Amino acid sequence: SIKAIESSSKEDDTMWLTYWVVYGCFGLAESFSDIFLYWFPFYYAGKCLFLLWCMAPITWNGSQVIYQSIIRPFFLRHRETVDNMLDNLSTKA
Repeated sequence: SIKAIESSSKEDDTMWLTYWVVYGCFGLAESFSDIFLYWFPFYYAGKCLFLLWCMAPITWNGSQVIYQSIIRPFFLRHRETVDNMLDNLSTKA
């Protein structure tokens, strides 16, 4: 990520920032479902393959697919609510 930020091209910045957004959402979802998921055989191997797909240097990598089809539409639908909550938190702080 640091190499992407320091490079002259901004295209790789977007790729890695997208990966970290997807990874954060995945980690959040996994923290709630980990109690059940670790019972599945090869869960950790599947998780590793999923994260490798998300990092793959291809145009249809997992981060782009998941961000464009799930995270971005959800965020755009709830953008105003999130902005209002952040404004309320910043005034209270």
